[in-house]
Amino acid sequence: MMSTRRPRSLATLLLPLVAAASLSAQTPSNAEARLRALVAAVNTGDAGTVRAFVEANYAPAFLAVAPLDYHVDFVLGNTRGRPNGLELAGVDAAGSGPARAALRNRLTEEIDSLLVWTEPTAPFRINRVGGRPGAGGGVRPETARTDADRVRELDQLVRKLAAADEFSGVVLFAKDGKPLYFEAFGVANRDYDIPVAKDTRFNLGSANKNFTSVMIGQLVEEGKLSFDDPLAKFVPDFPDSAAARKIQIKHLLSHTAGLGNYFNDTFQNGSRTRWRTVDDFLTLARPDTMRFEPGTRWAYSNTGMMVLGKVIEVVTGKDYFTATRERIYQRVGMRNSDSYQLDQVNRKLSTGYYKESGPGGTVLKNNLFEHVVQGGPAGGGWSTAEDILAYSEALKAGTLISKATLAAMRSPKPDLGSPRYGYGFVLFEGADIWGHGGDFPGIDFDWNNYGDGAYTLIVMANYDRVNDPIKRKVTRMIRSAGAVAK
Repeated sequence: MMSTRRPRSLATLLLPLVAAASLSAQTPSNAEARLRALVAAVNTGDAGTVRAFVEANYAPAFLAVAPLDYHVDFVLGNTRGRPNGLELAGVDAAGSGPARAALRNRLTEEIDSLLVWTEPTAPFRINRVGGRPGAGGGVRPETARTDADRVRELDQLVRKLAAADEFSGVVLFAKDGKPLYFEAFGVANRDYDIPVAKDTRFNLGSANKNFTSVMIGQLVEEGKLSFDDPLAKFVPDFPDSAAARKIQIKHLLSHTAGLGNYFNDTFQNGSRTRWRTVDDFLTLARPDTMRFEPGTRWAYSNTGMMVLGKVIEVVTGKDYFTATRERIYQRVGMRNSDSYQLDQVNRKLSTGYYKESGPGGTVLKNNLFEHVVQGGPAGGGWSTAEDILAYSEALKAGTLISKATLAAMRSPKPDLGSPRYGYGFVLFEGADIWGHGGDFPGIDFDWNNYGDGAYTLIVMANYDRVNDPIKRKVTRMIRSAGAVAK
């Protein structure tokens, strides 16, 4: 969930897909013809072929929305399973409307969705595309009824993904704080062929936002601030004095403050070593302004969480990194977690890798020059699967914040325009699945707790956009057995 120069999805530029529903054969439309040709291009497994298709079949105005490589990356990134091709399971073409395809992913056995819109008149080129991997669910009904069954099926899926080089990382699936499944796959550093181990440290992406939010919860319990306090009480002039008086702590926690992201042109065009401290990043974000009135709608904001880091510094009198070590890592015993500075020597850190499409095909690149040099309140820190499990159990036990505060923070905030995000917690299916994730080129991290928290899934990868099949599989298995209670 971290913004970057090369977004791993064009969700902000292209219309996201709705889930694939029942698809029936209909009279082919112009959109359907383009869609079938697009699937055929993807199934060649050649990025150059996809690139040529995009150049020849996208409308000029749509091509201008983003660089050509972004369009190619979007198509390839939203049609996972290319090693075994995509099977066109059905097409719904509604006259002059979009053509919607159900694509059976032969590798993951998921049904992916793809929508294509075309120009209303000849030559009927593509003017909008959307994709949602796994939107149609699994091909077969889930039959796992015991934890042993779930572990066996999970292992089969992860090994299949790893063998196809579609996953590199660690998967930990636990019940009541004890691992049912804990395995490592892939390569942590390809330059030196260092394999991933169970104690390899992975970047958490935006999951550091949860640590930041929990520290705010601690300070609320200590009576040092309240969720309703105005930002001006602690940071009186960010982004300006008028906005600071309107923005409340709860707005920053729930991404409803109207602030944006500091990954701007200044950051992209400058040396990463310039930006380390909270104050450094606030200076970078200083041109930011409120995009809407606080508490009226939701918009993901890295800047908002960075500001909360400054609030923590003001209230505790300590820099953010020291506060996090003392209030989170040391209390839990997370000995392998920190916001390491990447221009120093750090042991057992994985290197992130992402696939980039270009005229010569798809190449694997590391993310060393894409990344922040040090993580912080909004993301970019490092941890291990065992440390995250310890953190998860400490939260549920009331060690870090009370169970009452946790319940309040991990509940939806529809009154603020945030039905799927609480105070620093990502929520799925109401509040039935809760946790946080992180995404960035070469990073995919997910931490999900199911229902009352008996089951926990932690997936850490040094590839991007690879965790979803694992998350969906585990979620379906748990739900099919009725093992989750709200």
